[in-house]
Amino acid sequence: MTKGRLFSASEEEIRNGYTTDVYFDRTKRILEARGNGETEVWAEVTGSSLPRDWKWAVYCGLEEVLRLAEGYPIDMYSVPEGTVFRARSQNSVRIPLMNIHGVYSRFGVIETPLLGMLCQPSGVATCAARTKMAAGGKSVTAFGNRRMHPAISGVLDRSAFIGGCDAVSSRMGGDITETEPLGTTPHALMLVMGSNEEAFRSFDEIIEPEVPRIMLIDTFSDERTGAMDACRSVRNLMGVRLDTPGSRRGNFKEIIDEVRWELDMNGYEKVGIMVSGGLDEISVAALSGTCVTGFGVGTSISNAPTLDLSMDIVEKKGEPVSKRGKFGGRKYAYRCPDCLCMDASLSSGDSITCSCGCEMDMIEEKVLEGGKRTSKPRGAKEIRESVIEQLQLISEL
Repeated sequence: MTKGRLFSASEEEIRNGYTTDVYFDRTKRILEARGNGETEVWAEVTGSSLPRDWKWAVYCGLEEVLRLAEGYPIDMYSVPEGTVFRARSQNSVRIPLMNIHGVYSRFGVIETPLLGMLCQPSGVATCAARTKMAAGGKSVTAFGNRRMHPAISGVLDRSAFIGGCDAVSSRMGGDITETEPLGTTPHALMLVMGSNEEAFRSFDEIIEPEVPRIMLIDTFSDERTGAMDACRSVRNLMGVRLDTPGSRRGNFKEIIDEVRWELDMNGYEKVGIMVSGGLDEISVAALSGTCVTGFGVGTSISNAPTLDLSMDIVEKKGEPVSKRGKFGGRKYAYRCPDCLCMDASLSSGDSITCSCGCEMDMIEEKVLEGGKRTSKPRGAKEIRESVIEQLQLISEL
């Protein structure tokens, strides 16, 4: 390790196996020493269950996996990134999200980073999707970068955006998602400037006019007073943000209603109210029916539980094989287009009827052939749109 560097792994270190669990390197050495170094296998990525009793999850991270695996002599098949999936079929068969075919000793070294690139982003995307559903059509901005290591800031923002967040807060996240990052002001600005009015006026005079004017109003005084300070100090005020800590909130809904009343009473009906600070899908759902126009959600999305995905060999030299508790054989993922129930089959040409009566579609795609990509990358906006469409088919959180 270079003296003085950060502890984060570089792209080169990840690709060459420096971050991989050491037993994969030892396994490769053993296989090659015992004449098994050229054994062809099929390996699949599945999840045995989902955290927190979730009924479904959002598959996220495939694009980064493809960048990792490019150049490795493998064929890779996967469900599309952004697929809303269920971990098991109605017969308890684990759904294959990804299949890899190749000589095991040549790709086993990337199992650790590959799983990490799927497990955490999929958890973040799922929490974002659940929060977006809870918001009832109102905007959700991802505010969680400060809760995680900055080396994965872009990963967090991309995953949250794909899951359904309308905006992200970091410049890197904005570049990756091809969106304008959204932010208001920290309490520090008002504290250093000495007053709400001075801070708000300075923001309005210095920051580019295309940046939305949303002012944080709860630094010094009652939220109603802060809202009026913002209205008097900022031209074209878009909204005010309440980030009141839970220890001071009391009834947060009443505070929000008081601010809305004060704004309307003074002729500022078009000024919106954004809330943030310790929110999760439960509190967002509770506030979605109020006059709130948008939510800033941080920790509950960035600290989402990771999905427990694993990679397992299911076929060796053309013959089904598996460890205990797994289902052998190379399998294909099918999904109902109406209710999103899933099934797995040993054939890509099966006709599978869902319990709801609809014909299931085989949704696997070939994404790498001989280590080369088979199609152009999909942008985060396109993937997010597909997620939003699928969420409309889901009735339960």
